[in-house]
Amino acid sequence: MRFLITIIRKYPRRSALTLICLLLASIAEGIGLLMLLPVLSVATDDQPQGTGSHLFGAQQILTQALSVVGLKPTVGTLLTLIILCITVKAAFSLLAKTQVGYTVTHVATDLRLTLLRTLLAARWEYYVRQPIGGLANAVGTEAMRASMAYFEGAKAITLLIEAIVYAGVAFAVAKMATFAFLVPGILILYGLSYLVRKAHRAGTRQTKLLKSLVAGLTDSLQSIKPLKAMAREELIGPSLQSSTKRLNRAFQREVLSTELLSSSQDLTLALVVVVGLYVALSQWKMPLNVVMVMVILLARMLTFLAKMQRQYQKARTLESAFWSLQAAIDGASGDRETESGGPSPNLEKALRLDKVSFGYEKYSVLRDASLTIPAGSFTVIIGPSGAGKTTVADLLTGLLRPQQGRVWIDGLPLDGVDLRQWRRMIGYVPQEPFLLHDTILRNVTLGDPELKEADVEAALRAAGAWDFVAVQPFGIHSSVGERGTALSGGQRQRIAIARALVHRPKLLILDEVTSALDQENTATICRTLRGLRGRLTILAISHDAAVVESGDRVYRIYNGEASLVTNGHDPDFVHSEPAEQSKSKG
Repeated sequence: MRFLITIIRKYPRRSALTLICLLLASIAEGIGLLMLLPVLSVATDDQPQGTGSHLFGAQQILTQALSVVGLKPTVGTLLTLIILCITVKAAFSLLAKTQVGYTVTHVATDLRLTLLRTLLAARWEYYVRQPIGGLANAVGTEAMRASMAYFEGAKAITLLIEAIVYAGVAFAVAKMATFAFLVPGILILYGLSYLVRKAHRAGTRQTKLLKSLVAGLTDSLQSIKPLKAMAREELIGPSLQSSTKRLNRAFQREVLSTELLSSSQDLTLALVVVVGLYVALSQWKMPLNVVMVMVILLARMLTFLAKMQRQYQKARTLESAFWSLQAAIDGASGDRETESGGPSPNLEKALRLDKVSFGYEKYSVLRDASLTIPAGSFTVIIGPSGAGKTTVADLLTGLLRPQQGRVWIDGLPLDGVDLRQWRRMIGYVPQEPFLLHDTILRNVTLGDPELKEADVEAALRAAGAWDFVAVQPFGIHSSVGERGTALSGGQRQRIAIARALVHRPKLLILDEVTSALDQENTATICRTLRGLRGRLTILAISHDAAVVESGDRVYRIYNGEASLVTNGHDPDFVHSEPAEQSKSKG
């Protein structure tokens, strides 16, 4: 119920309109059924006796209401009004169901958009802790299951309103008989509520297992190429098969709970109706027309209550997806990146790390590290794996914040500038460039509407990529294939460099962009970078001697410290241990 209340609060107007339409539809249907009383009385010539009977009171009210509008309670008139009531009920039901349908689509869409917005606004550290497959599952499966939970819950509310209206009409006809039917029916449904809780537990289990399965599958498929190359792909099978089997058992428990509830309801409620019918005819000696109407009213009322419980069971089974998705939204919101909204930087003089310390939990990466990257220079950072080279780049971009010390852009501290404007001045090329299964144009612009084809061509020329792009069958409109498989490794890197250059950045960061390239492609990339020297500031993280030789300044990260290597054209120092006498703080 908390889930439905939460959704209703999110969409108050639509929910209010839906409830009003459902109520009016149910009232119309109730009035139509109530009109069966005089119809049956006229047809059977079985008029109620005694002014104190509830039947007489209800029929008298109908007769008086018809006389007010100038109608006589004939069979034809009453049947026409019954058809009219059914029509009104159908119209309001259609409007209510339409509103529910619209809300279902809004729930899924709004949850996805909210999650996407919070994810994009989260700090980089948040992504490091999250399995990508789990987030993909939240956007896809969990959003859909959450919307279906609302759909099933809305249907349960619809059935509950109809049952309440039927109960009210039945009380107007025969109060004691209705009470005698209603009490055992409600007690039976309450006794079966443990099957609802059982289905809810199965649904919660499904949500957890689906998240785990999709996360594991995503990670496995990302590494499928080397696994297949080594004929080791079968090693990922047992784990995924185990998760799939556990998920299957959770679905089986849900199916069992659902079918048990339906079968138990059918049997027990049918028994209530049969016993009630026997008592009404044999013990209470009720008129046949009253019994016929009461059987219709009470049977439908109990049927609606039973269906309501089944729909509520489905909603409870699915609602765990909503809370899981909401937890992901809350988690990303709690890790939201704060923006200072300060002045926009220019990077006209230098970019500096000033006595910066940073670590992950108990693991220290940088300790009082200082370095200077002059504007327009080509600076290279080297060091052993895990020394903190990429951490330096993340600190310069503001993805990470120093735990001690500061990052400076000219004379402005990074934590005091407009961070978004600063990042718009950066072009970033990772070690493993991501390419969309789309055209070269789309991969360079990423869909930015402000970038024209002339901008793309200029960026491709600057990245040394135009020669191979121009000979593609459709030029910049040629597809790069899945993850760029239609291109070579060097071509993919140059497309990534073009993407980084297309918005004319002031700082270009390259993280091990030649690590997976052969000597020829590495030489091509280095020529490209040397051609960019002076036009923008370049920071390259690399182990490659050719890249190092291309740099103006070289820093070595070692034991948490940054040391300026004065001779950037000597390739021997790249693989040597740093000598204390050669260290000079930049």
